[in-house]
Amino acid sequence: MLAPFCEAETGGELVARHGQPALDWWDRHTGLTRRAGTLVLTLARDSGERVRFARRSTGHRTLDAGGIAALEPDLAGRFSAGLFYEAEAHLSPRAALAELRARLQAKGVAFHAAPPETRADLVIDARGLSARDQLADLRGVRGEMLVLRCRDISLSRPVRLLHPRIPLYIVPRGDGVFMLGATMIESDRRGPVTVRSVLELLSAAYALHPAFGEAEVLETGADTRPAFPGNLPALRRRGGTLYANGLYRHGFLLSPAVAVMAADHLETGTIPDFMDEAPT
Repeated sequence: MLAPFCEAETGGELVARHGQPALDWWDRHTGLTRRAGTLVLTLARDSGERVRFARRSTGHRTLDAGGIAALEPDLAGRFSAGLFYEAEAHLSPRAALAELRARLQAKGVAFHAAPPETRADLVIDARGLSARDQLADLRGVRGEMLVLRCRDISLSRPVRLLHPRIPLYIVPRGDGVFMLGATMIESDRRGPVTVRSVLELLSAAYALHPAFGEAEVLETGADTRPAFPGNLPALRRRGGTLYANGLYRHGFLLSPAVAVMAADHLETGTIPDFMDEAPT
């Protein structure tokens, strides 16, 4: 999802400000961005979560039951209030990366999956958790997701269902396919999804709409996000290496801004917002 305003709820002003250009960037470079906004909902017993979320984020307007039904007819009558972040967007990460790679290759960029060790005057290190050998405060945050097919419900935009313990987002992929995510577990353990996480994600989806109880599980996935203590990206210049890391759950949202900051620093010496230590 490209949700700078929603993500400001935990990431603050820096995430909102530097995330907003990502919508145009991904649209310009892949043509796959869908601008339909984000709908944020809560169950009646969790209405306080919606109030808190609204207070900690911007770029939204409050909807009543009629407003929710106008945006998502299949959710009519299920929720009495919600928040709509009209300026947000979403895309398919896999399709976007494939398109971006194809366009770069067409411009002569070469990709090497496992290049031999080489010497260079300047290296940009964006290895994620593999860079922990050089970045001692980098940690892993495990995330798990599901891909479902449910032809009995249609959604036009990502929907977030807030919950005190495990917030859920559901992103439509077309043809009745939805991505459900994502857990946030303080662990660097990779491996298959756990029963607990699958149960929690499916329970939240069922609470959004009972039709998901008949959905097919097409895919499960788990991996570990690289994060620094403040859950914000960091650029660190150490000799001939510029480290770009710690994008946490904001990879697609903040990677364009981090790339621009890295290029500006290398070309002009500018110290960007995400450079959290003096260059050495």
